[in-house]
Amino acid sequence: MFHEFVTGLRRPGRPSGAARGPEQRTRLLNVALVLFARHGIVDTTLGEIAREAGFTPAMMHYVFKMRDQLLDVLIDERFAPLRASLGTPLLGNPDDPIATITQLTQRLVDVAGEYPWFPALWVREMISDSGLLRQPMHERFANASQKASLAAISRWQREGQMNASLVFITLLGITLLPLASSRLWRDEPARCNVGSEEIARHAIALLVHGIGPKQPA
Repeated sequence: MFHEFVTGLRRPGRPSGAARGPEQRTRLLNVALVLFARHGIVDTTLGEIAREAGFTPAMMHYVFKMRDQLLDVLIDERFAPLRASLGTPLLGNPDDPIATITQLTQRLVDVAGEYPWFPALWVREMISDSGLLRQPMHERFANASQKASLAAISRWQREGQMNASLVFITLLGITLLPLASSRLWRDEPARCNVGSEEIARHAIALLVHGIGPKQPA
């Protein structure tokens, strides 16, 4: 199943000569993200990452000597660009909360489609109080992002464009949580045809129109 997540990933065994240097490092990062999303950071060892990637534990420790070093690289190289891209809808629509919410919802779904590890890892390691990404991510990125979001919401409320204050937190909850837990409910007959786009439409409808009667097209 890892072929669904990591392009070109080999099964355990001796890596080819071409899989050295940057390619080797990229392979280890990709596998680490998938295993962290599947089992959690605490329950995933560097040795397990190495074996799943097709390398020896010694090679893993040569590239990333400690788990904290691996996490720092993942935050800087994988999460920082994703977080920056999620701020684009707010920057592009400073006077339009509906457009911001709609585009951010679609962006979250698109990111989850491109990086299937993202929803589960975010729920495990960012939303949870015991998540190991929560503190370092907060220290590096939260202040600026949180201030911008709160300032936009406050202004929209003053201008009468919005009557809710926890809209971004709610949006994360009604998109990432269903995506992260999809394996648990997609086998149910009533939900077997629900995909990412249906989740996006549901989130947008719920935030924009609430749970009242269906709005005319």
